[in-house]
Amino acid sequence: MNNPHQNARLAEVLLVEDSENDVILTREGFLASKFHVNLHTVENGRDCMAFLRRQPPFENAPAIDLILLDLNLPIMDGREVLAAINKDDALKHLPVVVLTTSSAEMDVLRMYKLRCSSYITKPVKFERFLEIIAQMENYWLTIVTLPHATSPKPG
Repeated sequence: MNNPHQNARLAEVLLVEDSENDVILTREGFLASKFHVNLHTVENGRDCMAFLRRQPPFENAPAIDLILLDLNLPIMDGREVLAAINKDDALKHLPVVVLTTSSAEMDVLRMYKLRCSSYITKPVKFERFLEIIAQMENYWLTIVTLPHATSPKPG
C-alpha cells in the first residue's frame, strides 16, 4: 500500500517549550514515528510570537503548520500566546495543541475558551509520551486537512 504522504513536504511544527527534557522527549517522539517533521523550538512566548511573525531574530523562519504550546512559559506564558495568536488575523488559523503538565480543569476550560485546537496533558511515562506524540502526529498531519502554510506579513 502506498503512503499518500510520501511525496508531501515535511510539516513545519513549532514546539514552544522551556523544559529541555520535554524538548528532547518530543523530538524523540517525532523521530520514532513514521512521519517526519521539521521541528522548531523556542523557549518562551515572546520568541514564539516573533517566530510566527518572522520578526528578528527569526526573519527566515518557515511558515508553521502546527504549534505545540506549553502553558507555563517564561516572559509570556502559553495563555497569553494563545490569546495573541487569536487576535492576529495572519495567525489565528493555525492549529494550536496545548501540550502541558497541567490537568487542572480551570486550565483546560480557559484554553478551550481561547480556542486551542486540542489540550493534551503530558504523561509521566516515557513510552506513553512517545505514543501520544505518534497519535498526535498521525491525527494532525495525516487525518486533518490543514490550510496551506502561509507566511504572515511582518509588522
